[in-house]
Amino acid sequence: MPPIENVSDTARWVAIYRAMESERPDAIFRDPFARRLAGERGEEIVATLKQGRATAWAMIVRTAIFDEIIRERVASGGVDLVVYLAAGLDARPWRLELPASLRWVDVDFPPMIEYKTALLRGETPRCRYEAIPADLTNAAVRDALFTQLGASASRVLVISEGLLVYLDAEQVKELARALHAVPTFRWWLADVGNQRLLKMLQKQWGSAMDRAPMKFGVDDLDGFFGTLGWRVAQFRSAILEARRLRREMRMGWFVRFMMRISPREKRKEVERMSGFVLFERT
Repeated sequence: MPPIENVSDTARWVAIYRAMESERPDAIFRDPFARRLAGERGEEIVATLKQGRATAWAMIVRTAIFDEIIRERVASGGVDLVVYLAAGLDARPWRLELPASLRWVDVDFPPMIEYKTALLRGETPRCRYEAIPADLTNAAVRDALFTQLGASASRVLVISEGLLVYLDAEQVKELARALHAVPTFRWWLADVGNQRLLKMLQKQWGSAMDRAPMKFGVDDLDGFFGTLGWRVAQFRSAILEARRLRREMRMGWFVRFMMRISPREKRKEVERMSGFVLFERT
C-alpha cells in the first residue's frame, strides 16, 4: 500500500509538519491542534514517505508565509470573507489572531469536514467560522457555491493551499475562470511550482503518490493566469523565504553557493521554482 492513499491523506501529512514546527522552542508559528488532527495516520505517512522529514521545511515555510499574507490582506485589504478551498486540516480560524467580525468558510469533501469538525468540537474559533462539505470537482456544485458565497460578501480572499499541484492544467484553468466569474472574489492566494520542480517531485516520490499524483507546474505565471483574469500582485520565492525564516532545506548553504556563482537568469529560475502567490483579479 502506498504511503498516500488519497488526496485527503496529504492533509494529515502536512499537519505533522505543522506539529513538528510548533514543538520547536524557536517555532515560527504555533498550531496546537496539528498533532491531534494529523493522528497516527499522519505520523505513518511521514515515517514511510521517502525523505518524509527532510521535506518538512517547504510545508513549514508555506504555512508561515500564508499566515503572513492572510493577516496582511485581512488587516489592510478590508477582507470580509475568507474562502478556503480544499481546507483539509488547516486550523487558522482557531490559531490566528483574526477580527471577530471576519467570516471564514472552509470547503472540502464531506468526510474531511466531518473528521475535522469532530476533532475540534469544543474549541472556539476566533472569527465567524463555517464549514461547507462540497465536492469541488463537480462544476455545477462548485459554481453554485461560489455564486452563493460571493453574493454574501464584498471583498473576498480565496485560499487554495496545497491544491493546484494535484490538478491538471485544464482543471486549474477551470478553477481560475470560476473564481474570476464572481466579482467579489478580489484576491486568490495559492502556492505554485514550475515544471522543473514538478518533475523533481514526481521522480522523488514516484509510485508513493500514484493515488494522489502531482500534475501541475507552470513556468510563466503571468502568461498562464493573466489570460484567466488574474494578475500576480505578490510572489514570494520559497527558497528565499526559507532563508529569511531560517528554515532552509538540507544542504541549503550549497544551494545558496551555487546560486551565487550562477548567471543571473539561472539564479532567477531557481528562485521562481516554487513560491507563494497572491493573485488579484484584473
